[in-house]
Amino acid sequence: MKSQHLQDTALRYFLEVVRCGSISEASQRLNVASSAISRQISSLEEILDTVLFERRPRGMVLSAGGEMLAAHARKMALEADRVVADLQALKGLRSGRVRLSASEGFAIDFLPRVINTFQKKYPGFVFQLFVGAPAVVSRQVREGNADIGLTFSRLPEPEIKVVHRQPGPIGLVMRNDHPLARFRQVSLGQLKPYPMALPDPTTTLRQLFDIACSRQQVVIEPVMTSNYIQTLHNYVLDNDALSITGDVTVRYRIARGELSMRPIRDCPADGRFVEVQTLAGRTLPRSVEIFLDYLVAELGKDL
Repeated sequence: MKSQHLQDTALRYFLEVVRCGSISEASQRLNVASSAISRQISSLEEILDTVLFERRPRGMVLSAGGEMLAAHARKMALEADRVVADLQALKGLRSGRVRLSASEGFAIDFLPRVINTFQKKYPGFVFQLFVGAPAVVSRQVREGNADIGLTFSRLPEPEIKVVHRQPGPIGLVMRNDHPLARFRQVSLGQLKPYPMALPDPTTTLRQLFDIACSRQQVVIEPVMTSNYIQTLHNYVLDNDALSITGDVTVRYRIARGELSMRPIRDCPADGRFVEVQTLAGRTLPRSVEIFLDYLVAELGKDL
């Protein structure tokens, strides 16, 4: 990558060791001798008069000083990427690279469609999408491995700038001819006669649902749980089972007439939020900003 020429060699080697956790693996990835990488890191430690890594039998772990340098080095690397991308944009190239990190609910239907429609306007853009739990999504952004994070959040994350935030209330999802589909909204008490297929208890969706059930003193024992949301939604198509979801997750399946969703009266609308995240203090490449604006606009659209 051209941006490598704008980065200090010692910092590049240092960052690769941080990513890999060992000099030997960094050596293989960089195609550089281990001794050369060791010399660069030793030189950094001497210049800064601080130990950057704790050497352990199973790899190298950053010291407190190493953590500080890693944060600086990541921002320097991202800035180099931005400069190269913006220089290419000056030449009129309608191209760019966007690295996304997102929670599963956005990756099933919403992001593939948004990326597809965006690429019809900007065919030269390429995308990289990492899917993970909310905390992992934010960490990918914080460590510079993703330009944009799209996730559900309940609490602020350090070093994260929230570009866009909107409520992410819990909805009840079911097949279109389900007995509860005739109601405009439902209560937790109305769910008891029907089997429930629920997300894993570690998800924000499930946690807020369980809190609401506890407050209303409603006991619901799921007949099925899964850490894969699409499995739950497919399951409810074949029986009277119900599941829970967010509106963005099933937006297109509702539009196609495959599923119905109803608000749950007893679940607070402000319990969790959809967040678009970037790294605080970072100037994004123009190409990433173009997609960011498009993404936020798509999130704001009504069902």
